[in-house]
Amino acid sequence: MEAGRCASVAKVLVISLAFFFSLSAVARSEMGKGPDMTIQINGRVLTATLADNTSARALADLLKEKPLTLVLEDYGNFEKYGPLPQSLPTNDEPLDTDSGDLILYQGRYFVMYYDRNSWTFTRLGRLKGITKEELKQLLGTGTVTATLSLPGQP
Repeated sequence: MEAGRCASVAKVLVISLAFFFSLSAVARSEMGKGPDMTIQINGRVLTATLADNTSARALADLLKEKPLTLVLEDYGNFEKYGPLPQSLPTNDEPLDTDSGDLILYQGRYFVMYYDRNSWTFTRLGRLKGITKEELKQLLGTGTVTATLSLPGQP
């Protein structure tokens, strides 16, 4: 009886892992379909690819009006966050974030991750061409000012 139960548990575990990895692949495939965004911090211009969802499109629409300058506070030694001027639609899902992930929290907060975290968030995009160490050094400690814009904006 125990061997049959162990086999059932193992089968559920394998199916769960396959489902998790397929969701991760879908999340990664959504990246690169959206437009690019630039983020200027401490004189450095970073490029991010926006996710292909209503939240990232709403952020891009907001940026079409004008660039946004946000004051980002440090939280938990793994992220910088700051309020957006208006709420955006959410597409929350359980996510494991990593350095370079851009997240919308509670529909109102823009978050830049420089380390790992797991929670239910909305993916906005991902930074390109910067390592975890470079991002940590650029963001420093405490608050940082970030200007979000679309390519070609002043």
